[in-house]
Amino acid sequence: MRRIAPTGVPGGTVAPMRLVGAIAALCCCACSEALPAPQADAATLDGAGSTALDEGGPAREEAGAESDGEAPQRGGTVPPGPWTEVGRGETRFVALGDAGEGNEAQFAVGRAIAKVCEERGCDFALYLGDNLYEVGVTDASDRQFQTKFEEPYAPVDLVFHVALGNHDYGALGNDWIRNQPQIEYSERSEKWSLPAPYYAFDHANVHFIALDTSQLFWDHEVDLQRAFVRADLAAVKDRWVVMFGHHPYVSNGRHGNAGHYEGLGGTLGGESVAEFFASDVCGKAHVYLCGHDHDRQWLASRCGTEFLVSGAGAQLTELPRRDANPTHWDDNTVEGFLWVEIVDDSFTGVFFDRDGEPQYERTLTL
Repeated sequence: MRRIAPTGVPGGTVAPMRLVGAIAALCCCACSEALPAPQADAATLDGAGSTALDEGGPAREEAGAESDGEAPQRGGTVPPGPWTEVGRGETRFVALGDAGEGNEAQFAVGRAIAKVCEERGCDFALYLGDNLYEVGVTDASDRQFQTKFEEPYAPVDLVFHVALGNHDYGALGNDWIRNQPQIEYSERSEKWSLPAPYYAFDHANVHFIALDTSQLFWDHEVDLQRAFVRADLAAVKDRWVVMFGHHPYVSNGRHGNAGHYEGLGGTLGGESVAEFFASDVCGKAHVYLCGHDHDRQWLASRCGTEFLVSGAGAQLTELPRRDANPTHWDDNTVEGFLWVEIVDDSFTGVFFDRDGEPQYERTLTL
C-alpha cells in the first residue's frame, strides 16, 4: 500500500510521505449572510429511498439502470467528472464516523462490522472523525483510546484509516495541538492509522485522500491543504478517487449543507468548506464519504461526485432535511455503517445496521 502523507510539520514523519497541513474544527453559533446551498444535478428523485431492503432481501440498483426523467443516475453511471479509466483491481472496506463514544451502540456496530467483513471481505476501515468524544485527548496514552476504540473494535481485524472531526479538537473545536496524540497513537496501535492531519494512500486501483475538514471549516491554512490535494491528484491516473473526511458538502441531517451549516452563513455556516469542495472535490473525486451528521445518507450525485454520509457509528440525531437535498436513501432510526466493494470500474455500497443486516444497496459503474 503506497502512502502519501505530509512532511515538514509535526506528525508528518511517517515514511514514505510528502506535504501536509494543520488542523481545525467546527462549532455552532449565530452568524451572518448565508451562501447558496450546493446545487443538485437534478430534481428530487422519484421514489427516493424506494430501493431500501425489505423482508425479501437486498434490493439493488444495478449498473445501467435507467433514470427517471431528469433525475440523477440511480445506479447506472457516475456523472461526468473524474476520469473513467480506472484499471483493474478489487478493494473492500467499511466506513463509519462519529463513533468515539464507548457506548453500547459502538460495541454493537463493532460486532456487526466483524460479521459483515467475515461474510463479504474487508481490506480496511475508513474512520470519519469525532473519534474520541467529547473533546479529544491530550496524550497518546489516554485510556480513551482503549475504551472508545480498541475495546469496541476488538472483534474487527482491520486497520482503520482515520480522519479528524471537530470533537477531536477540544471544547471549542480549535485546540490545534490535539491532533498530535491521535497521530502519535498510530505508533502504539496495530489498528489505528493517522500519519498526518490529511494524507493519501493507494489500494489496488483506488486512490484515497483523507481531508481535514475542520481545518477547512476554520479557514486555517487552507492553501496548504489545497496544494497537497492538487499535487497529489496530479500524480494519480487510472484509479478511482475516493475522498473522505468529517464534514459534509451536502446533507439532510442536523448540520446540513456546507455554506448553510446549522442554517447559518459565513464562517460558522461552513463557507470555507463549501468553497474548497466546489473547487477541489467536485469533479475531482468519484466519491466523497463523511460523517458529522449522525445518520446514514446516499445523496443524489451532483457536480460530478457521489456524496455519502455514514455518521451513525454510535449515536443518532434528527434528519430535518432543511436543505431538501435529493437522496436515494437515508436513515436515522438505527446505528450502522457503510460497506463498499470496488471491483474494476464498479462501485457497490451497502448500508448495514448495527446488527449487520443490509438495509440499502446501490451500484455505480464508470
